[in-house]
Amino acid sequence: MATFVLMTRLAPEALHDARGRRAMGRDWLKKVHEKCPEVRFLAHYAILGPYDFMDIYEAPDVETAHKVSLISRAEGAVTAESWEALAYDRFLAVLGEVAPN
Repeated sequence: MATFVLMTRLAPEALHDARGRRAMGRDWLKKVHEKCPEVRFLAHYAILGPYDFMDIYEAPDVETAHKVSLISRAEGAVTAESWEALAYDRFLAVLGEVAPN
């Protein structure tokens, strides 16, 4: 399974109601599980900066990651970006494969 980082930003009005936000989050997660049952979430963070939330998840392929982003947009995210991530030790192994001797 590949690892992805989902960065989302919501409309400002979506962040003012904690109870409503919690319900929206549950609805979003339910839809992701229904449409992408193979996705496994590893972490969920509220963050500071240009994005509101960061999720780290595993998916079998990039098409499934696209689905997660599209569901996020359909469920109210103004911006939803999924970035593929490579574990640092794997990155070093890949670097060793392409680095000149």
